This record gives sequence, C-alpha cells and structure tokens, in this order.
Amino acid sequence: MSGTRQIRVLIVDDDALVRSGLEMILGGAPDIEIVGQAVDGRDGLAAARKHRPDVILMDIRMPRLDGLEATEAIGSWEDPPKVIVLTTFDADDYVARALGAGGFLLKETAPAAIVDAIRKVADGDPMLSPSVTTRLIAQLTAGMAPDRARAARGRLARLTEREHDVAVAVGAGLSNADIAAKLHLSVPTVKTHIGRLFAKLEVTNRVQIAICVHDAGLA
Repeated sequence: MSGTRQIRVLIVDDDALVRSGLEMILGGAPDIEIVGQAVDGRDGLAAARKHRPDVILMDIRMPRLDGLEATEAIGSWEDPPKVIVLTTFDADDYVARALGAGGFLLKETAPAAIVDAIRKVADGDPMLSPSVTTRLIAQLTAGMAPDRARAARGRLARLTEREHDVAVAVGAGLSNADIAAKLHLSVPTVKTHIGRLFAKLEVTNRVQIAICVHDAGLA
C-alpha cells in the first residue's frame, strides 16, 4: 500500500493469548505496524514513551497498573497517542471511568471491526462500539428521575435541526464517518457540529452526548 501512512500500534494486555490474537489480526493490515507489546499498565507507559505509537490498544484489568490509570497518565502527555480501551461486559463499571479514551471495543469484536476502529481513531474520529454504548448508557442512567428526562429534552431544544440529527446519530454510537454518510455531510462538517454540541449541551465527550439523547427518550 504505497503512499499510505503506517499506523503505529502498541498492544497492552496481560493475557498472552489476547496479545497473540491481536497480533495476528493486525498483521494482515498493510497500513498497521505493531511497534511493541506490554503486559501491564506500567510497562505500557514505558513502551509508549519508547515507541511513540499512534494508537494504543489498552486492556482494563491488569496487574501493577490497570488500563484506566495508564490511560489517564497518557492523557496528560503533550501530544499523547490515542487509546482504545479493550473491555468486556463484566467490566462496565470500569468503562464508566474511562470516558476520555479515544474508543471502546469489546474483546470479542470482529477482526475487521478492530482494524477499522484503529484507522478511525488514528484519524481523530473517536469510536465507541454500539453494544458498549448501550450497556454503558444503561448503567449510567439507571434509576433516572423524570426531571432528568425533561432537562435532557430542554438541552436538546437548544440545537438546530441538523445538530439534533447529529446528536441522535452520536447516541446510536456512529462514528464521524458513519454520521457523514448517513446525513450526507462531509466529515469536517460533522466534526464542526459535534464541537457545537459540546458547547450547547455543556458536555466534554461523545458518551455524554449519547446519555443526553438517551435521557430524552430518543435512543
């Protein structure tokens, strides 16, 4: 794939079988290069400083330093690599603490979808698996009071029609590229709309947009 930039990937997971499986999956992608592996968060930080990857695949539950603490540390770096958190349904309580990550994927995600997610996150397009979105929102909105639904509808009422459409698409777990295709917009225009959603809805990430949409009964 001449002329295509290589996406440098670091794998951080304490399970050797998972690391091997990811290595096999990513080895078939001509635009992805695995620059290193690490067995826990502490080694992951050292490897990230050494190799300066574009994207890190980060497990959550690991010895010495877990993936969430490692992700938070990386987020404080200047020009940090993007992090995709690898999770399982039984780790949902951990996922809620890592909303700043570039993406969330279930470990059983199909190989092609993992490769696609890496490419999207490397391009600055945050990616949240729709199945993870559904479980995470259900967890974070459990026992929601009626006034919370009214508040969410009031916040969404501030939006233009197009911004509203983009918000609903984010609530469905769509990436920027998927939203662009669905709404017949360019990706830069979608990014502009999402920036406005952050300001108008007073949120800092896509999951919070999705929660607002869910609270309003639109997802």
